[in-house]
Amino acid sequence: MRIVLSCFLLLFVFNVFSQENTTGVEAPIVKVDSLYREDQFYFAITYNTLVDKPTGLSQNKFSSGFSAGFLRDMPINKNRTIAIASGFGFTYNNYNQNLIISPTDAGPVYALIDPNTKYNKNKFSLLSVDVPVEFRWRSSTYESHKFWRIYTGIKFSYLLYGKSVYDGSTGKVSVTGNKDFSKFQYGAYISSGYNTINLYAYYGLNSLFKSAKVNDESIDMRSLNFGIIFYIL
Repeated sequence: MRIVLSCFLLLFVFNVFSQENTTGVEAPIVKVDSLYREDQFYFAITYNTLVDKPTGLSQNKFSSGFSAGFLRDMPINKNRTIAIASGFGFTYNNYNQNLIISPTDAGPVYALIDPNTKYNKNKFSLLSVDVPVEFRWRSSTYESHKFWRIYTGIKFSYLLYGKSVYDGSTGKVSVTGNKDFSKFQYGAYISSGYNTINLYAYYGLNSLFKSAKVNDESIDMRSLNFGIIFYIL
């Protein structure tokens, strides 16, 4: 009887030691990236409209715009869901409309094209270097690059190149280096959406022209652009 009892106690002790060894395995350590950033590069495609147009000025055809650049993301809270960002980029905008710009020795002259006049093209194009400054909110985490976002801010632009082109039955007229365009432009913008593709809107806060008139009326029109913007890490 004593031999049987001793064997039972010995097996019980071995079983206890075996259970302690299996439960003592440490779980793998998951490293959390506490310094991740979001949305460093952007590319936007827009439809361009004009607001506060002079009497009789109208747009025709599709006016497009393209923007691209780099932004430095700087989170300001622990979860890195709120940030500010700034950087630089370039914007190229076209505006198809019925305002013809003609060169003269005294400077550009502005006139509205007669509605009965047939022409192939009339537009002005602007190329600018941009400095956007924006406030960011997003639902991002270090584990996923798919999240909701709302970004809003102000974009400061410096005009690098401006050109107007008229192509009609009487020939082709173009003007480059028009000093009546505002060199410095700025406007407010907002983008919102999910993942890579987002809706985008920009509203110019100052006029595209600084000292131009048509029919004795100042040309104080501004840009209002709608489109989509892509963000890439």
